[in-house]
Order: sequence, then C-alpha cells, then structure tokens
Amino acid sequence: MNVKGKKIGYVLTGSFCTFNKTIPIMKELAEMGAEIVPIMSFNSYELDTKFGKAESFIDKIENISGKKIIHTIPDAEPIGPKRLTDIMVIAPCSGNTISKLAYDIIDTPATMAAKSHLRNNLPIVIAISTNNGLGANAENIGKLLNRRNYYFVPFRQDNPITKPRSIVADFDMIIKTVESALEGEQINPILL
Repeated sequence: MNVKGKKIGYVLTGSFCTFNKTIPIMKELAEMGAEIVPIMSFNSYELDTKFGKAESFIDKIENISGKKIIHTIPDAEPIGPKRLTDIMVIAPCSGNTISKLAYDIIDTPATMAAKSHLRNNLPIVIAISTNNGLGANAENIGKLLNRRNYYFVPFRQDNPITKPRSIVADFDMIIKTVESALEGEQINPILL
C-alpha cells in the first residue's frame, strides 16, 4: 500500500544511537507524500547524548514534518479521539518502551501516543533497539508479537560477541513494514 496521504505518527524513544538512522526514514516517508506527526518521549526530547544534541534532532524532525513535536502526555492523548494518525511508527522503540507497552504503563508521551492511537484499532510498527532484547525484555517482545495491531520491523542481534542480548531492527525495512502493516500483514521473516 502506498503511504501517500497517510497520517503517520512517528515516535522516537531513548535509543539515541539509532536517531541518525531513523530520521532519514521519516524524511523519506514525508517525501513519499505521508503526513508526519512527530512524537518524542521525555528523554529523547530533552537529553543531549554522545550521539547528538536534543535541539539538533528536534530541529531536523520539525523541519521534515513541518509540525511541532508532541512531547507531553496531555498533547499525545488527543491522537486517538481526534484521529490524528492512520498508523504509528515507534522507531527507535527502546526496551523501556517495549516493557511499558507490554504492561499498559502509560507514563510518557510515547506510550500515551500509542495507547491513544490503538483506540481506533490501527497499526503500530515497532522498530526495536534495546541492549536487553534477548534478556529480561524477551518476554515483553513476545507479548507484543502476540497482540493485535502490533507489527515488528525485522530485527537481529546487534553484536552477538560484545552485546549478546542486544537486538536492533533493520531500519532500512521500516517503510516496507509500514506498507505491509497498512494491509494488516506482518512482514516476514521477523528475525534476520
């Protein structure tokens, strides 16, 4: 399915090392004619890290989308009732956010955006990036894999030698996963 004219909620959470991979995907979706609704978790909006300054990422995202970033819980809550999104992409989706989604903990703009969006039985695409995906968080990933309306960007071990429990999505497959999710299909294989 073509993304042209689709309203895509694009959420960034705290896996900062992948911001430079995900922002170009957001730009590509916008260039394909999608309307980007940018959303950031508290930490992704506020923290400067060795991967870049928050202000720099905010400027890039707002320039791509032409919109102010949703970065508070009250601003994220109307997403569902106002039908602001047709599909939501969480990229990167940190292990912390995966855990909160698995247990329905709604205490960040990212999780509120997801919960509000799901009110309309619409798809959420998860591009996971976590150092603990094959550890304690594996159970939470499994829970979301078995829930309706969640679609995963195919993922693999990040670095099996030095980070044996770390997994990361193939960010180059986000658009293909979005197109499949809009058709109600999980792209396969999930594990690369």
